[in-house]
Order: sequence, then C-alpha cells, then structure tokens
Amino acid sequence: MGLNVRISGLYAITPDERDTAELLRKVRQVLLGGAQVVQYRNKLADAQLRFEQAGALRVLTREFGVPLIVNDDAGLAKQVDADGVHLGGTDGSVAAARALLGAAKVIGVSCYNRAPLAFEAVRQGADYVAFGAFFPSGVKPDAVKATPELLQQARRELNVPIVAIGGITVQNGAELLEAGADALAVISAVFAAADIQDAARQFAELKYP
Repeated sequence: MGLNVRISGLYAITPDERDTAELLRKVRQVLLGGAQVVQYRNKLADAQLRFEQAGALRVLTREFGVPLIVNDDAGLAKQVDADGVHLGGTDGSVAAARALLGAAKVIGVSCYNRAPLAFEAVRQGADYVAFGAFFPSGVKPDAVKATPELLQQARRELNVPIVAIGGITVQNGAELLEAGADALAVISAVFAAADIQDAARQFAELKYP
C-alpha cells in the first residue's frame, strides 16, 4: 500500500458540486472535523472541471496530511498525484490501475455485497475493499444490499482494510465497525449536514479498529 497511507476512520466522499470554491470549503470542514480519507467523486463534472477540482483537493488534503483517493479514474489520479484510485465494477482492472499508478499508490475496489469479488480483488493486488450499501442511500437508491454478516466474513478471511458504504449515519455506523469495518464511507451524512465540521467530528469520534 502507499507509503504512510492508512485506510481507516471517517472516509469522506465528495458530493457532486460544480463550484470548486464551495467544494473546497466543504471538504476543509470535514478535514477539520477529523476525516482520515477523502475520495474525490463528481458525476456531474466534465473532464476539465474534474482535473481542476481534483488538483485543488490534492493541495488541500496535503495540508492536512490526509490521503486523496480519486473515484473511478486512474488517469486523473495519476495526473494530480493523488494517493490512489477507487475502482467500481466497470472501471477497469486492478492490474491496469497498478501499471499506471505504480506500487506506492492505493487501489480500492467496490465489492458491493459479494465476498468472492473482494477475495479476487485482493488476489489481484487491491489495497482495500469496500462493501455496501448497508442502509438505504439517497445517493444510490437502487444499490444492492449488504449485511453486517458480510463484514464479519470478510474480516475473518481478508487482511486488507474494509470500507463500509451506503446510508451510513453516526447511529448505525457503530454496528458496522463492530462487525469488522475499518472505515465508514460517507457522503450525505456529513456534506448535507447543517454543520459539516460537527457532523464529521461525530463520525471521527466513533471507535475504529
């Protein structure tokens, strides 16, 4: 895994925000609140805006000493010297991302509710895996459903960090940590909060492995 990169704690995933200054304001608040990882994800932006926003977030996350992961796009991760990339089911292979980014970068893989997918991703060299959705998600209302039992199984059989995602709140996140998650990936519960920094702080204060 990337040097000095640890995937644990509050894993904040950015909302679809076209205004780069507003995006940076929000992400600074989650970092002040204690986010340990930031993933840049923007499904509405064109390539130029994605490059601009990812580059700006690279500067901001370095200020806080927090890793920046780019969603879906290993090429963009390389362009801005992000700490790694997160691959969904249709975003290409771990091997291709590794060849592009090199050995020192982090590669995470979405495994939805399928343990075999996670075992295969790790075999191919993934540095962490993500499961979900554990609860109804406003961002992905049609997402497949994962269970705490899946986390327990993965924890027994995998030796890489496990990220839980999907409708996670401070209230329901604790049971996922108890079941074996190392990190809680959150969008709405922090970025849609009236006080983003306080929402992030509440997540950061949960008991992580």
